[in-house]
Amino acid sequence: MMQSMVRGGAAGAAGTTVLNAVTYADMAWRGRPSSQAPARTVDKLAEDTGHPVPGSGEIRDNRLSGLGALSGIAVGCGTGVAVALLRGAGIRMPWWLGGVFTGALAMAATDLPMARLGVSDPTGWSAKDWVSDVVPHLMYGLTTYGIVAASERRP
Repeated sequence: MMQSMVRGGAAGAAGTTVLNAVTYADMAWRGRPSSQAPARTVDKLAEDTGHPVPGSGEIRDNRLSGLGALSGIAVGCGTGVAVALLRGAGIRMPWWLGGVFTGALAMAATDLPMARLGVSDPTGWSAKDWVSDVVPHLMYGLTTYGIVAASERRP
């Protein structure tokens, strides 16, 4: 089981790299700014749990930005571990379906907390907003699931 978790975490890290590359390419292509939602989510969680992020002004903003990015890496690696454990438990899908499932799982793990905390309201997103969220998560899922499936020992 430990090997499966390590493979899943590594696959999730690779998928996260792909997600970030697709996101940054979209930012460069369209000239759009980076999302502040991860930093705002961390800020809201920290406040709600009674552990506000220290500092003020630019220093605090930089901490929140870093913590937001780290939370995305944690979700990406954690989702990879979860998918590897599911495969180890016998839940095996074709690569493309497993990729869509994995991407949707990672997207839910980020978007649902943001919506629940009131940081973002997906019901008000434009088509471009949805594409900016779905496409990188789909690429994440296909990469992560593909690596998890390909890295299994075969009898």
